[in-house]
Amino acid sequence: MKRAAGLDQLLTQSDFITLHVPLVDATRGILGRDKFAIMKKGVRIVNLARGALVKTADLKEALASGIVASYVTDFPEDDLLDEKNVIPVPHLGASTPEAEDNCAVMATRQMKDFLELGNVKNSVNFPNCEMTYMGRTRIVVGNANVPNMVGQITTVLAADKINIIDMMNKSSGGLAYNIIDVDGDVSEAVIAKVSKIEGVIMARLIPKS
Repeated sequence: MKRAAGLDQLLTQSDFITLHVPLVDATRGILGRDKFAIMKKGVRIVNLARGALVKTADLKEALASGIVASYVTDFPEDDLLDEKNVIPVPHLGASTPEAEDNCAVMATRQMKDFLELGNVKNSVNFPNCEMTYMGRTRIVVGNANVPNMVGQITTVLAADKINIIDMMNKSSGGLAYNIIDVDGDVSEAVIAKVSKIEGVIMARLIPKS
């Protein structure tokens, strides 16, 4: 394996090109007429990322001229379906037995991590928020993403003389999530006080292990 100095160098030297990038403004149409012009004649391109990474009209020109010998994609546009050297394949990578097994294992591990340690990962509506567990008492709080929520939560803890050792706060849209590690034990009465703060959606105690 050898790292290319840049995209143009990679394209000029490659016999096979595969795309593995997300579709964002910076990558939309990343392969167009200017890029096809510097490729080796007879290059083969595999695009299993997103169809809009490649400019269809420019690709058809490159196929007709022989610059691109074949194009494989699971995002075939209608204009490409009748092209002789285009190989459309089903977009079913996530439905293989291996992928289904891996997804089930991943979901189980992440749910276990949330229930046991309060960490959130790959949630649909909550921000990713993960903090290494050091065996201390942990409080997790979900709340509306509005000003002074953290201040109100920490004020409740301070009133009960609870010392915060470490804390993480993440937000996404209108929701926020907090992981708070503290010294000593915390009573359910304190968690009830936190839950009563306006804007708190949930509060949960994870006793130290």
